[in-house]
Amino acid sequence: MKDIATFHDLAGASVFITGGGSGIGASLTEGFIEQGAKVAFVGRSDATEFCDEMEAKHGVRPLFMQCDITDTDLLKACIDQAAEAHGPITVLVNNAANDKRHATLDVDSEFWDWMIAINLKAYFFACQAVVPGMRAAGGGSIINFSSVSYMMGNAGYPIYTAANSGITGMSRSLAREFGPDKIRVNALAPGWVLTQKQLDMWATPEGLEAHMDRQCLKEHLEPRDIVGTTLFMASEASRMMTGQAMVVDGGVVVTG
Repeated sequence: MKDIATFHDLAGASVFITGGGSGIGASLTEGFIEQGAKVAFVGRSDATEFCDEMEAKHGVRPLFMQCDITDTDLLKACIDQAAEAHGPITVLVNNAANDKRHATLDVDSEFWDWMIAINLKAYFFACQAVVPGMRAAGGGSIINFSSVSYMMGNAGYPIYTAANSGITGMSRSLAREFGPDKIRVNALAPGWVLTQKQLDMWATPEGLEAHMDRQCLKEHLEPRDIVGTTLFMASEASRMMTGQAMVVDGGVVVTG
């Protein structure tokens, strides 16, 4: 893939990413490192090997903290640790999610609570935790990852699509609330990005073919395809953009 644009204002920025050690998140971590940002991220699985790789490749080591984002107190503590190490967080990327398939009639309250905790609750409390630092820094950018799955009306994971829709609504409300503080809040909705997890668990030949038929651009999305838009949304290049839902899906859904 060709080099992405350079956003000079991201050099030295304090960036916090949830789920930044694998899949789309790993590409985001590397993308911000390439911009010269100071990156901290959390993930449920050990990401030491990934951090070693980033340090060997770029000469910079991201700050990794192992964290289950459903543990709100631990998530807030990790955000505080990142701010202490890198300065007030001025870019938050809520990326971590779980699109576990489930049938409506099989869902119990425990599974509902778990899915919402990962896919919506953690997003809210991460936003809440970074606001004071962003205010002190004179502003910031929050990017909440949603998904086109709710726009498509997909079946097979109704709690996930409900959370995605909620993320977009929450982002718009937070944009209104914190706009006077120069804190921008936007949602980013990727299409079907073929991470290793997707390839291992959900991507059947038939499913891939059917999805490609719906795309305008006839190439499957890779994690790196989401990076440029995220950097743009984080940077001053988009300084007057807030309360929006950006779609990067190869042209499956149509907004506006």
